[in-house]
Amino acid sequence: MSRPFDPLIVGVLAVAVLGVGTSGPLIAYAAAPALAIAFWRTALALGVLGPAALTHRRHEVAALLRRGDAARASLLAGVALAAHFGTWVPSVTLTTVATATALVATQPVWQGLLARAQGRRLPARVWVGIVLAVAGAVWATGADVTFSARAVAGDLLALAGGMLSAVYMAAGERARATTSTTAYTTVCYTVCAVVLGLICLVARTPMAGYDATAWLAIAGLVVGPQLLGHTLFNYALRKVPATTVSVLILLEVPVASLIAWLWLGQLPRPTALPGLLLLLAGVAAVVVRRPSRPAVP
Repeated sequence: MSRPFDPLIVGVLAVAVLGVGTSGPLIAYAAAPALAIAFWRTALALGVLGPAALTHRRHEVAALLRRGDAARASLLAGVALAAHFGTWVPSVTLTTVATATALVATQPVWQGLLARAQGRRLPARVWVGIVLAVAGAVWATGADVTFSARAVAGDLLALAGGMLSAVYMAAGERARATTSTTAYTTVCYTVCAVVLGLICLVARTPMAGYDATAWLAIAGLVVGPQLLGHTLFNYALRKVPATTVSVLILLEVPVASLIAWLWLGQLPRPTALPGLLLLLAGVAAVVVRRPSRPAVP
C-alpha cells in the first residue's frame, strides 16, 4: 500500500536538498585544500552538535553505544562518510569535474542494490526512476570520458565515492531505526572527523593558514551542506527509505547549478536542461506515491 509523504518530512527534505546544493559553489569559492575543507565542515558541525548532545542527550548517546547493532551501524556510517569524502574529493583533481560528478551520482543504483541485498524488493517504478535520475545527472553534468591512467584512477575513485555514499546512507538508516538524530549524528560525525583528520595528517594537508574568505566559505559549508543537509537527511532516514533519500540527493545538481549561476555567474549549458528535466522526472517517479517504508529488522 502506498501513502503520501508527511508534510513535515517534505519540508525537512526540501531544506536538506537546498543545504547540500550549496556545497559545490561554496567549495569552489573556498581557497583551501579540499580534504581539509571536508575535515573542518565535519569537525565544526560536531562542535555545534556535540555540546548539546553531551549536555541534554548524553543518556541517548550512551544508550546508542550500548546497542551493539546500532553502535556498529553508526561507526560504519562515520567511516563510510569519511571514505566518501576521501575518494570523491581527490577524484575531481584526477579526472574531469563533469565525469566525477556523473560517476558519484550513481549512488542511487548502489543504494537500490544494497536494499535488494537486505531482502527488500523495490517496485519496478523505483528502478525506472533511479535509471532516469542517474541518466539525467550524467546528461546535465555533461560527463566526458578520457582514457589516461590519471583519468581512469579519478573515475574509479569517483565511482567508489558513490558506492561509499550508499553504504553511509544504508548504515544511517539502520542506526536511525532505534536512536535519535542527535545521538546518531554525534557518533557518526565524530568517527568521520577523526578519520578525515588522520587522512589529512598522513597526507600532510595544511589545516590552517587560510584567509578570511576561505573560513567564511567553510562556515557556510558547516551550516548548509552539513547541518542543514546531511543532518536533516539523517533525520528523515527514520521515516524515508535510504534509496529514496539517495535519489533526492541528486536534486543537488540543479540546485547547485542555479546557485552557481546566480552567485558565481556560471551559466548552465543549454544542453544540460534536458538532463535536468530527466533527473526531475526520475525523482518524481521514485517519490510520488512511494511505498511504505519496510521495518528494519
